[in-house]
Amino acid sequence: MAKKFSYQFSYLFVFFILVPILIFNVGCSSAQTVSTESKNTNVQSSDWMNLDTVKAGPFDTGKMWTFEYPPIKYFESEYGFKPSPEWFEHVRMSALRFANYCSASFVSEDGLVMTNHHCARQSVTAVTKDGEDLHANGFIAETLEDERPVPGLYVDQLVLIKDVTDEVVKAMEVAKTDEERVQIENDIIKTIEDREGKETGLEVAVTKLFNGGRYSLYGYKRYKDVRLVFAPEGQLGFFGGDPDNFTYPRYNLDCSFFRVYDENGKPLKTNHYFKWSNNGAEVGEAVFVVGNPGNTDRLNTIAQLEFMRDIQYPRTLELLNSLITIYKNMLKENPERKLQLQDMIFSFENSKKAFEGILKGLRDPILIKRKIDFEETFKSKVKSNPELNKKYGDLWDKIADVRKELREVSNKNFAFGKNRFTTPQYFFIAEQVISLAEELKKPESERDDLYKGEELENTIASIFPKDFDAKMQSNLLQTRIDVMVKYIGMNDPLVKDFTGGKTGKAALDYVLSKSKITSPEKIKELVNQGPDAILKSDDPFIQFTLNSKETVEKIQKRNKELLDLEESYSSQLGKALFEVYGTSIPPDATFTLRISDGVVYGFPYNGTVAPPFTTFFGLYDRYYSFNKEFPWNLPDRWITPPADFDLSTPFNFVSTNDIIGGNSGSPVINKNAEIVGLAFDGNIQSLPGNFIFRTEENRTVSVHSKGMVEAIDKVYKLKRLSNELINGKMQ
Repeated sequence: MAKKFSYQFSYLFVFFILVPILIFNVGCSSAQTVSTESKNTNVQSSDWMNLDTVKAGPFDTGKMWTFEYPPIKYFESEYGFKPSPEWFEHVRMSALRFANYCSASFVSEDGLVMTNHHCARQSVTAVTKDGEDLHANGFIAETLEDERPVPGLYVDQLVLIKDVTDEVVKAMEVAKTDEERVQIENDIIKTIEDREGKETGLEVAVTKLFNGGRYSLYGYKRYKDVRLVFAPEGQLGFFGGDPDNFTYPRYNLDCSFFRVYDENGKPLKTNHYFKWSNNGAEVGEAVFVVGNPGNTDRLNTIAQLEFMRDIQYPRTLELLNSLITIYKNMLKENPERKLQLQDMIFSFENSKKAFEGILKGLRDPILIKRKIDFEETFKSKVKSNPELNKKYGDLWDKIADVRKELREVSNKNFAFGKNRFTTPQYFFIAEQVISLAEELKKPESERDDLYKGEELENTIASIFPKDFDAKMQSNLLQTRIDVMVKYIGMNDPLVKDFTGGKTGKAALDYVLSKSKITSPEKIKELVNQGPDAILKSDDPFIQFTLNSKETVEKIQKRNKELLDLEESYSSQLGKALFEVYGTSIPPDATFTLRISDGVVYGFPYNGTVAPPFTTFFGLYDRYYSFNKEFPWNLPDRWITPPADFDLSTPFNFVSTNDIIGGNSGSPVINKNAEIVGLAFDGNIQSLPGNFIFRTEENRTVSVHSKGMVEAIDKVYKLKRLSNELINGKMQ
């Protein structure tokens, strides 16, 4: 996933799976100057600058334009290019969403699909057979018959866009409270989705744009028979590894190819696909990235950004650091699980670097002042209009009040919350043992079927996981204890009772030594004592689960109430935003299809200028400069390239397009809707793009179309694929 989060699935994985469990905080100041005595070394000193002179940029909110509101006049004035409705339809239908974490596109009439190599990591793992190491050696389907079906993989094609704003807004007019407004909104959206799904037979979803200023229904045609055609070695797809991640110049063959098959098991015939450019991207050329950016917070209020800066991202980074350590240690002790564990480590490390970049940006007083200027300008436009002021004028203060309370509530919710990635399995075992006890107290005729007759023994036997890793679970437990102590405190009776008043390793030893559910044998022994013995047990996990239930429910309830309340406020503020700015600015990213404009252009770099292009010469220079050592080593087939391999071929390039996590695998096209590249990353300066887009240095990093064909044709000798790319159909 290459941009902003290296744009691989890892960022979306962390954002949509882990971040909702976390929720953080920021405390940005609107002071006019910043002292050099700041204790936070991550904040740039600006005592030389009067921040009153810092103003919002024209594209701070980005260039992720929707297909229902394309900026045609802007494209015409900026690039002398006025795309037709047919051009937009063809581009939309040629683009794809790759599963639920990346972007992709059709690149031949025979269903050939292009995306990033890092987007294909899971698929490569899934099709790897015993005795193979496809991550190390790559995958090449020499014939059509060799293309391997990927279990569970699908791609979505956006075939329907429908404005449902009026229907949603009208339904919400009867709401008397903000809480009721949120419930009605959820209900009407579900009603619309159910209705449209049945009528169209498509995968449908209503998406809020401008935080609720508009509502669009998107209908997707889903293709489920997707087969792997080509993936390079992992070392080429991620050359330079974590040190080079989010940097430029880059030398990555971060591409992979799949094929969609129809219901008859034949390669899909499609009228909409991107043809291959003869020359690829050229310096100064206008190019467009078409993909599904995952999430941005550019329209958030300053109070919301401050919450992210002070609580949300620091807490997320803390969690990621602990997970990276745990999984790396686990990999050292279990090398046979490399395929599974390495993918997770890759995701966590990639996300960590991304969140670090966002947090650094949030701590930059100049960037925040640009956001403050935008908010103050927006607010003044609302307050100067009596009608708008009456409806929306107090929303900023209301959101700030919500975030103020969330600072305390979210910390407790974070410390007590459970999820399958970060919570030690002991807590889930305790829940099952308690459920067992509660069922056993009932007459057998009133019990759930799982707790009757022969099934009861199976239920008891399944409580303790067969793949239980005691060391890893101990590490997760230590992290959980540390989190409780840090965010709740030892004065809290739940924490004190659970840890025995101890901290660190002493607390871990105390909990595990007292527990009666740390092995199948102990569980069976406890169960044999009867349900009362279970519920009265002094096992720390069981007692914590029982005693914390009411407290946790209250915290979760209040956390949800606050978030629902803020959602209502943000939705109303989105309506104000749309009334003031209309479609002159794009909505935040929602992992739905967008088109971003830019030009191929370098940027200031380490006191010099980064070149617009890199070549294969640079790949070998880096290989030799780092003494051929990992992560700059090369696979065997690359060490001595074929004599006809042109090292001067453009390999990677940068452009001023706006992308974020989820854009990984997005095609980069020219005005003729031809492939000139494949987006896979952003430079380090692009990481604050979660909340602000900076045209000055923000760059998209892509694989050049000529570089892909040169490598596939000459190094991998997969001419059936290179010919299909050039000709747009199988030969």
